Amino acid sequence: MKLVPLSDRVVLKQIEAEETTASGIILTSQAKEKPQQAEVVAVGPGGIVDGEKVEMNVAVGQKVIYSKYAGTEVKLGEEEYIVVRQNDILAVVEED
Repeated sequence: MKLVPLSDRVVLKQIEAEETTASGIILTSQAKEKPQQAEVVAVGPGGIVDGEKVEMNVAVGQKVIYSKYAGTEVKLGEEEYIVVRQNDILAVVEED
């Protein structure tokens, strides 16, 4: 099975949170914050949303930063995903 988003929705897979801090302290699973960085897994077709045309600005495979409390968490098989609207994505992460 796979998720196929509709309209201006984007399916994200969270990137695992760091296990240790920059100073070398190992974090327990309870101490880790929910990461806000994810990889784009699927992108909806865009279209008309609330009377305005929406063009999709993200693509599958890109790494993005999204709003902390955005989206709906979905579990499909063993994998967990987050379905968000494109306007909940704050930035695309580009590596130098």
